[in-house]
Amino acid sequence: MTTITGSRKGRSSASLSGWANRHRKWVFAAPAMVFVALLIAFPLGWTLYLSLTDASGSIRAPHDFIGMANYLDVLTDVDRFWPAVGRTAIFTVGAMVIEMVLGMAIALLLWRPFRGQGLVRVIILLPLVATPVAVGMMWRLIFEPTIGFANQLLSWVGIPAQPWLAGEATALPTLIFVDIWQWTPMVVLILLAGLTSLSDEPDEAARVDGANAWQRFWHVTFPLVMPTFITAILLRGIDALKTFDILYATKGKGGGSFHEVETLNVYAYGLSFDYNKYGESSAVLVIFFLMIIGCIWLLTIRKKKAGDR
Repeated sequence: MTTITGSRKGRSSASLSGWANRHRKWVFAAPAMVFVALLIAFPLGWTLYLSLTDASGSIRAPHDFIGMANYLDVLTDVDRFWPAVGRTAIFTVGAMVIEMVLGMAIALLLWRPFRGQGLVRVIILLPLVATPVAVGMMWRLIFEPTIGFANQLLSWVGIPAQPWLAGEATALPTLIFVDIWQWTPMVVLILLAGLTSLSDEPDEAARVDGANAWQRFWHVTFPLVMPTFITAILLRGIDALKTFDILYATKGKGGGSFHEVETLNVYAYGLSFDYNKYGESSAVLVIFFLMIIGCIWLLTIRKKKAGDR
């Protein structure tokens, strides 16, 4: 009897081993598939489902399927939604354009070796170490209208004090400056990696032909580093689009008294946790997600064209 049982166990083990060997590509991919399903697919699916319901009040309260009503309400909201779309675009494009220009300039300066290069790189990368909330609180103190260091600095050179974060017109540009201060180093890192991977031969050939520094950069170096440049735009653009922590840490609910820095993320957060309108908030997030996917698609096509050249 013991012999028969042992024989069955051996066949079962061999059968399981054979099945795993035949389906090994699925077996090895299973942990990653479970991870994606739990942390990405399920939240996206649940958000899409809530956007089609009238979920509000308590998340446990019963809710009904209302189709596209939330999307119609959101897309016809000219007081909060469309201004938030505009502020999101201004914040993202404004920060990203300046960060890319500054990042390229700094990366070119750090590209060639010089004395003290290591120390300069460490100093430039320091803003990346701080958390966004801590950065927001620090700059909130610096830009405080009465006792902040920024207005003290302006008074020394005879310039009138500015409201900075307290002003309806100056709050968003001030926060764009804060974002540039913190995230330009990341652009420098990406572009510097791309520059150091380039061969010196094209630049030397252009130098022999008599090209000056600008001509060598614009006609030789920049086209070669273009795929890396677009990668930096892609990464930084997505990060700037979903910025929330600095905005909320400095201006609080609604992006300020006049919603002056209320982007789509701040707007959706307020609908969920200030007004408990989970259906409308989910509709805003789905629309925002589709916008991000569209931007990624366009930049990916641009990067592919740059890589094919």
